[in-house]
Amino acid sequence: MMMHYDSIVIGGGSAGLSAAQALARARRQVLVIDAGRPRNRFATAVHNVFGHDDTPPAALLAKGRAELRRYRTASILEAEAASAAPDADGFTIGLADGGTLRTRTLVLACGMRDVLPPLDGLQARWGRSVLHCPYCHGYEVAGQTLGVFAGDAMGLHRAMMLPDWGPTTCFLENGFEPDADTAAKLAKRGVTLERAPVTALLGDAPALAGVRLADGRELPVQALFVGSRVEPVDGLADSLGCAWDAGPLGPHLRVDAFKQTTVPGVFAAGDLSQPMHSVPLAMASGLLAGVGAHQALIVRDLD
Repeated sequence: MMMHYDSIVIGGGSAGLSAAQALARARRQVLVIDAGRPRNRFATAVHNVFGHDDTPPAALLAKGRAELRRYRTASILEAEAASAAPDADGFTIGLADGGTLRTRTLVLACGMRDVLPPLDGLQARWGRSVLHCPYCHGYEVAGQTLGVFAGDAMGLHRAMMLPDWGPTTCFLENGFEPDADTAAKLAKRGVTLERAPVTALLGDAPALAGVRLADGRELPVQALFVGSRVEPVDGLADSLGCAWDAGPLGPHLRVDAFKQTTVPGVFAAGDLSQPMHSVPLAMASGLLAGVGAHQALIVRDLD
């Protein structure tokens, strides 16, 4: 017999668990499908999460799963969702192992993946000495020699912030140049502009000791901030026909105030649903998506 849920949440990270908790507290039958690959699994700790600062990501998610399992109407399935399609009463979810589930509403919280610049050694250091967000990781590398890749305005924005944490060199990518006003502001902040391309990272990963430039020079750098691009981890939203908007780091799903996508009954939470990414923002968006899905169920119950 095929299981039929009030809501299925695809993705068991901070956003997905938060959405599921809201639905469980509304006493709705909710299932979380979790493939076990959270975006922040490369980091040693989460920060800016009030009451949980410096908690390892896996420990935070384990606590969230334990909390969710206390609710009788909630369950978690360790599996991968391979397909999603509308049906007469909601949506049919196909699993990678061949199983099939049905749900009246759907919350996409499957997240995004980081696409790093094509330089050997970045991935091996990602989340440790190669970082993306000064607010998430700057405090832990404060006082060290810092570097930042800048090939666009977002990279220059990071470079403008980083001197608050340590002496900063801005490595301009692919011939990118700041305008005169921005260059003057960077100089006033004490940022050194370096135009020679970075060709290698030095030191034993995941640590970083420095960088080698195309002209042969080696500069000490202990932490490097890189503006990754993001892309969806799967094609479920596209298969459902959800619309996307462009963001500064990559696309995100178009949603309303309660995180409903352009497809009725399909909600989105976390990095997939917004241009700014962090654990507390993912939690907040998950709550909104869970409330939105519950409200949609109430409307359908009245039809």
